[in-house]
Amino acid sequence: MKVLVLGSGAREHAIAWKLAASKDVEQTFVGPGNAGTADIAENLPTVDPLNVASVLEACRSRGITCVFVGPEAPLAAGVVDLLSARRIPAVGPRASAARLESSKAFSKAFLVRNRIPTARAAEFDDREAFEQHVHRHAGERLVVKKSGLAAGKGVLESSDAEALLDFGRGVLSGDHLLVEEFLEGWEVSIFGVSDGTSYAVLPPCTDFKKAGDGDTGPNTGGMGAICPVPWVDARLLKAIRGQIVEPTYAAMDREGLSYAGILYFGLMITRDGPKVLEFNVRLGDPETQVLLPSLDLDFGKLVEAMANGTLAKLRLGDAAARASGAALGVVVAGAGYPESTPRGLAVEPILGLVEKHALAFHASTQRDANGVLRTGGGRCFTVVGRGRDLKAAFQQAYAHVDAVRFQGGWYRKDIGRKFLEERHPPKPAPVGSNGRRAGGMV
Repeated sequence: MKVLVLGSGAREHAIAWKLAASKDVEQTFVGPGNAGTADIAENLPTVDPLNVASVLEACRSRGITCVFVGPEAPLAAGVVDLLSARRIPAVGPRASAARLESSKAFSKAFLVRNRIPTARAAEFDDREAFEQHVHRHAGERLVVKKSGLAAGKGVLESSDAEALLDFGRGVLSGDHLLVEEFLEGWEVSIFGVSDGTSYAVLPPCTDFKKAGDGDTGPNTGGMGAICPVPWVDARLLKAIRGQIVEPTYAAMDREGLSYAGILYFGLMITRDGPKVLEFNVRLGDPETQVLLPSLDLDFGKLVEAMANGTLAKLRLGDAAARASGAALGVVVAGAGYPESTPRGLAVEPILGLVEKHALAFHASTQRDANGVLRTGGGRCFTVVGRGRDLKAAFQQAYAHVDAVRFQGGWYRKDIGRKFLEERHPPKPAPVGSNGRRAGGMV
């Protein structure tokens, strides 16, 4: 099998790294790729994931037999539809199913009509109606979400009415929005893999979306992640499967939304059980960077089975329990992230990383004409520590993260720490006498 991975981020670096280790993969290509993927695969810099003609030409000229789509934008734009029309197997949904991620309004309606647990919400495309709604809930903590794609940054949770109004007005200038109740609890990321008929669940992850230590500051695309999650025991995993995963795949089948690829369930574990915060129709970033190093199976075989409709033959069983040790990833970001970030900064040679204990996945890096490694985005690297358990992975990640050095680079100091300091998850706030959970409700 010859596989083309579309994208240039740390997620795609991790995917290419895992595919390169597979006996079933003859050759791995990455389009356009980055400086990190160039070390383990063949980069195709002329490939633009949003330009299907360039993707098709790469498939034709290189004899590619499977395309793995990394980012969400090409999926929403219909790259898999066009690949399918040319009978090129691909991992990812058609545009119609990609709406589960590309339209939060669509996914919320899907959840509600199929009675899958989720936060209560109201949709708005009218500024006046939105403003009236926020004023009616003054003082409550609410969540305002941009309906369309926003690279993980189209969300604001606050009890400050003016902040919510300012954010929402900006969204409404070009999109719909949702106003949701604020759910108390803790988050977990679940990834399902499917060939369009059968599915399996991979080991659980948790990512850290806030920019600052202690989960403070603005939302980002993710500042780090862990895999597996100590608080997800067999009982909780059974509840997630029965209440969320199985009903979702059944509903997708009924509504003609099934596909060969990944489905990400972003969940809040509340006092009332797991609830869906959002869907993604691809692997997450930075979760992929910790999930794949923890995955105790041949990823090439898994990708081939998804693309060719033979997942059931792999007999994965309880894939969620098949984590090999633990991994913890720390994102090294550029100065100013998640706002504007300078690009093209020189990176000192990355030394001292031993793959058994630590990895560094690149995001949009490039080498200049002199061979100097340079940054290319906001989140520039994910340094992943590996160990027999989360504590060992934490120690390895923070022992090696300073091996990545460039001007203004920074990272959170507490990724995964709360899971080490607390043996059990914190109890969500109780329901108040008025029937509303502390934190507010739409």
